[in-house]
Amino acid sequence: MRIGFIGAGHMAGAIIEGTIASGLVEASQICAHDISADTLGAVARRTGIAAFAGNEEVIAASDTVVLAVKPQVLPSVLEQIAGQIILKKPLVVSIAAGVTLAHLDGWLGPTVPVVRVMPNLNVAVGQGMSAVVGNAVATDAQVAGVVELFAAVGKSTILPERLFPAFGAVAGASPAWVFLFVEALARGGLAAGMTKRQAREAATQAVLGSAALLQSGDWHPWELIDQVSSPGGTTVAGLNALEERGFSAAVVAGVAAAIARDAQLAP
Repeated sequence: MRIGFIGAGHMAGAIIEGTIASGLVEASQICAHDISADTLGAVARRTGIAAFAGNEEVIAASDTVVLAVKPQVLPSVLEQIAGQIILKKPLVVSIAAGVTLAHLDGWLGPTVPVVRVMPNLNVAVGQGMSAVVGNAVATDAQVAGVVELFAAVGKSTILPERLFPAFGAVAGASPAWVFLFVEALARGGLAAGMTKRQAREAATQAVLGSAALLQSGDWHPWELIDQVSSPGGTTVAGLNALEERGFSAAVVAGVAAAIARDAQLAP
């Protein structure tokens, strides 16, 4: 299998590095092109993949073509390469946020196998979460291959496309909210006399460890909340203060707002 990346930015670079590190694909089987020669050169030097001068070369050399450009750039890119893709019919994988299978089929026609993927920022550290769905032409084996590819940089799952907006909020936008929570948590420690470094390290490790604990078994979050909450203790006092100020309701509202904005941004 030869994989070609059209676009070699942060997300593409993380996927390339994770795929190679996992042993799933060798660097010699991957090529890429990016409009920025500096970006492309940096990824090629870091990973050992082939850097091509144009998108056409990437398509000609690849069985799987990953569209890793920004959503607003994708239409102009596809205008240039759609004809070549339609003739060759490689598996096309799109990670462009908000660009549906219907849009992709509209550009590429009904005979090209297309798999849409929504990864999140955390693929950069091999802890991403990605949703995968294929069009009517993509085979089960092709979709499963893409799931395996993105499992190299975290976890991946097949999800109906109608749930992609919700997934985009819960897994895609939420890292920014987690970072905001860590920053707020650290500010609370800072206000109580901790240094910035101490408070941020403590908050970050608490979030990291809590996520790992949730994944360690078939836990419900409230089971773990109960384990750390003593009657009349400090944790309960803090929980009550957060809920009195609408903590859970604010998070649910954030998810709903992200889903609503996704609908507004759809091309």
